[in-house]
Amino acid sequence: MLSVAIALLSGLVWGIGDFAGGKATQRAAALGVVWLSKLVSLPLLAIYLVATYVPVTPIGLVWGALAGVAGIIGLVLFYRALSAGAMTVVAPVTGVTSAAIPVVVGLIAGERPSSLQLVGVGCALLAIALVSISPQRSREHRAVTWRLVAVALGAGSGFALFFILIAAAGEAAGGSPGLWPIAGSQLSALIIGGLLLLMTRPGPWPQKAALRWTMVAGPCDMTANALYLVAVRGGDLSVVAPLASLYPVTTVILALMIDHERLHGVQVAGLAFAVAALVLVSA
Repeated sequence: MLSVAIALLSGLVWGIGDFAGGKATQRAAALGVVWLSKLVSLPLLAIYLVATYVPVTPIGLVWGALAGVAGIIGLVLFYRALSAGAMTVVAPVTGVTSAAIPVVVGLIAGERPSSLQLVGVGCALLAIALVSISPQRSREHRAVTWRLVAVALGAGSGFALFFILIAAAGEAAGGSPGLWPIAGSQLSALIIGGLLLLMTRPGPWPQKAALRWTMVAGPCDMTANALYLVAVRGGDLSVVAPLASLYPVTTVILALMIDHERLHGVQVAGLAFAVAALVLVSA
């Protein structure tokens, strides 16, 4: 039950970070926002490492570093897909893929959630898809191609691999790696992101409002990563990952409260399925 609560908290914090990151990328280049968000989260990560100190686990750092590479590649692919303007397809495909793959991996690895929990996992996957849908204009709908869907699948697979590798980091380190896998993922993402910045022209750098949103997004994203590591250490990957992936629910609610966006019927249905998922998984 505790792992379920922490997984939900992880999704909540991820949603806040995604909302802040989305606000920042409205005013600055996505790659610059992502890289700077990783950088500004380092002081808070240092505090977490001291507060939860355990001896450094090299294997945990290595697995975490691999997770960081997967995560930032998924993020770059995700933003590239979104730039095509077909969010109606990209967001649900990416979200469901990132949640579904860890479920399959967990079940293959021998996890056996209860029947109610499996139904709850299914509700979570459906909720992620429905909540992520944002009605688009018809001309944007025509932009959907198999190549775009493939990029969205690649982004979701990158995020899923992040979930799986972070879970593997805990197991490889004997179940008590502290937060060193998160340190590894942050540092590797900084290195890969820095190389991409040097190889490309990312566009406007975050300033003023964009900088403020970036400084919210980074610590939230890193904190959510740490919470996910704690949750998956005490629960099944096939249950924890879909619950942590419910972060679009938080993003939609914040958009409703702060930006006064209109909630569409399909998203209301998604919120209902999210509630059902929480009830069933917690039963």
